[in-house]
Amino acid sequence: MAVAQQRTADTTNKLKPKISQVFLWSGVNRRGQKVSGELKGETLQQVKAELIRQGIVVQKIRKQHESFLARYTQSVNAMDIAVLTRQITTMLTAGVPLVQTLQLLAGSHEKKPMREMLANICTEIESGVPPSKALRQYPRHFDDLYCDLVASGEQSGALDAVFDRIATYREKAEAIKSKIKKAMFYPAVVVFVALVVTAILLLYVVPEFDNIFKSFGAELPAFTRMVINLSNIVQTYWYFVFGALVILIFVYIHSYRRMESVRDGTDKLILRLPIVGVILQKAALARYARTLSTTFAAGLPLIDGLVAAAGSSGNAVYRKAIMSVRSEVMAGMQMNVAMRTTEVFPEMVIQMIMIGEESGSLDDMLSKVAGIYEQQVDDAVDALSSLIEPLLMVVLGVLVGGLVIAMYLPIFKLGSVIK
Repeated sequence: MAVAQQRTADTTNKLKPKISQVFLWSGVNRRGQKVSGELKGETLQQVKAELIRQGIVVQKIRKQHESFLARYTQSVNAMDIAVLTRQITTMLTAGVPLVQTLQLLAGSHEKKPMREMLANICTEIESGVPPSKALRQYPRHFDDLYCDLVASGEQSGALDAVFDRIATYREKAEAIKSKIKKAMFYPAVVVFVALVVTAILLLYVVPEFDNIFKSFGAELPAFTRMVINLSNIVQTYWYFVFGALVILIFVYIHSYRRMESVRDGTDKLILRLPIVGVILQKAALARYARTLSTTFAAGLPLIDGLVAAAGSSGNAVYRKAIMSVRSEVMAGMQMNVAMRTTEVFPEMVIQMIMIGEESGSLDDMLSKVAGIYEQQVDDAVDALSSLIEPLLMVVLGVLVGGLVIAMYLPIFKLGSVIK
């Protein structure tokens, strides 16, 4: 029994791919010059042997330790998974076996968590576990849709085609997400900076002007008096306002994470926002159509595809509508009729899906719907980006420029009196 366990452990160790680490070294080369650098290797001895082979006398060598910032930047994100899927697709299409593909990627990826994850997945597959089951051990990076598609590829024997569909789906989804984030990030930062500058002016600059104006003894303009009164209120109650904002944000975040009603209410409110709400609606429709097209083309049943599409829609309004469509389809209703009863989907989407159902090319029609809405999201984000510039200038002018004008009005008035 003990011998069998030892053999199993030895076999597991042999199957487990080596994970390269980064080593920092310094030494002297053949010319007697001091040199230093970093080198990837599996062990310290291997790195030393490689440096000696290059003619370097090693003086100091150590494993590179990761800082907190490095750990944050080294974390695996959704874009990394999209790129990984595309790499797997390319190598499978070229005829490289899946295990060898994962071994190559595990040994060469720049992020340590990704290398470790790929090495563990490779070990599981080599020990006989199906790839879809091995991927399910990492639900944070490989969701149910990803694993279900891989499982369908295993059954059909077209794993490369399935990975290609997943890569296309992930790349388009990340492209939409990145565009929306990019459009929202810049104005949010500018408004935040403007609010901070305004608070500093009200707390520190306006009181100094107030002391100067009091020494004049002259009557101040109404706008200046209003700004000074606002400054006095901010100086007196700023910690109450700041504390209330912190508490409200904390309570909202806590409630958002714990209560589904808060999340659903937030999703409904976001869709009603001007300009941004329209973009998010189109993005949700694009994700719905793209997900359903990908699952349908990969051979998953429509009922399962609707579950995946509901999860990937990213909004509670569309998630509930899609699950309602699923219930009606299970009861025997056509999908286009079920979508019309929800009163959520646009008429154009319903008509194209009706044509797809009648002609037997539902996956092709869904792909066209996804392409249309993805293009509309791109155009809307570009238009929003060009529109935001003048709006931000107006906000900055009203906040900062208004305060500056209010402080200089008495000075202009005093100058006219002296003349």
